[in-house]
Amino acid sequence: MPLELAAAAANAPIYWENLGLRPGIDLGFFTLRWYSLAYLAGIALGYWHLTRMIRSPGAPLAQRHAEDLFFWCTLGVIFGGRLGYATFYEPSLWSDPLALLSVWNGGMSFHGGMIGTVLAIAWVSWRGKLQFIRVADYIAVNVPFGLFFGRLANFVNGELWGRAAGPDVPWAMVFPHGGPVARHPSQLYEAALEGLVLGIVLLCLFWLTRARWRTGLLVGVFTLGYGLSRFTVEFFREPDQQLADFAVETGFSMGQWLTMPMILVGLALIVIALVRPPHGTALRAGKTAPSA
Repeated sequence: MPLELAAAAANAPIYWENLGLRPGIDLGFFTLRWYSLAYLAGIALGYWHLTRMIRSPGAPLAQRHAEDLFFWCTLGVIFGGRLGYATFYEPSLWSDPLALLSVWNGGMSFHGGMIGTVLAIAWVSWRGKLQFIRVADYIAVNVPFGLFFGRLANFVNGELWGRAAGPDVPWAMVFPHGGPVARHPSQLYEAALEGLVLGIVLLCLFWLTRARWRTGLLVGVFTLGYGLSRFTVEFFREPDQQLADFAVETGFSMGQWLTMPMILVGLALIVIALVRPPHGTALRAGKTAPSA
């Protein structure tokens, strides 16, 4: 009997509620949500690392451009992420302007945030007469910071859980609003692939190789890497309730459909970057970044 009880306990799912996680820090008059802190941490760490990157030879931007990018990319992520969520996942928000603007209630789309970030980079590049793709290379290296913290925040909030898991998945979890079924903690899968693994790959390419001299290579690796990671994890992630029928009818989730173009674009950018000659020899010889 003791052995049977031990075996049953070993096969029992993990209950999210027993982990002692809370969605935020209660300050009495205000609850500081981990999701908000995740955005702040990702943006702050990305900006700090970007300021280190532009000190390397041949950087396509100066400190003043990094400051502009910090401001405009932050707006692009927030507004693009929210508008993208309303467009791709919850169209009903368009009929309620107050709900649409209530970003603190959750509901952000990576693909919308990506579009907002691309527009922000284009704006800063145009104003500063910078090379858009080379600036995008430097920004792409820092995006996994935000993805990592954001997915961890999703897990702490007990949201965006995965599909039902079989008994052969010992780390399966029962989430508060996911019913009594043990599910894949797909938030952690995404944090590992989109944030940790992709981030390490990009950091190694930038600091340990000459990838930054290949215009478009870093942003291509990010785009392809994110697309493949997200497409794969979507097989373990429960589709949003309002899009469950869409996933059944089309065979793929909304997230997978949105990442398919990213995979193709990423491949194209990588091929073009490898076929073209590296960035100018003058820069490779040690030319400094634009003057501040």
